[in-house]
Amino acid sequence: MRSKVAEELRRETMQEMLALSPAERMALALRLGSEAVDTFAQARGVSRDEALRIIQRQKQRGRRSSRCLEELDGEIAERRRPGG
Repeated sequence: MRSKVAEELRRETMQEMLALSPAERMALALRLGSEAVDTFAQARGVSRDEALRIIQRQKQRGRRSSRCLEELDGEIAERRRPGG
């Protein structure tokens, strides 16, 4: 059973999105993505660059192994070690 409130919110959100130009929608998507990376970094206690690397590694999981990513993982692990 769907909530009437949730259904109304979905309808309003869809109307707001349809009122935006494609360029405005793209700008919104990029802004939301950037905010998500910042939130992820803050929650993990890492820099924004480190958060982006973590996200990229997670996207790579389940794919063919990549020597480049394996080397990158090794470099990150080395930096996290005390005195590294």
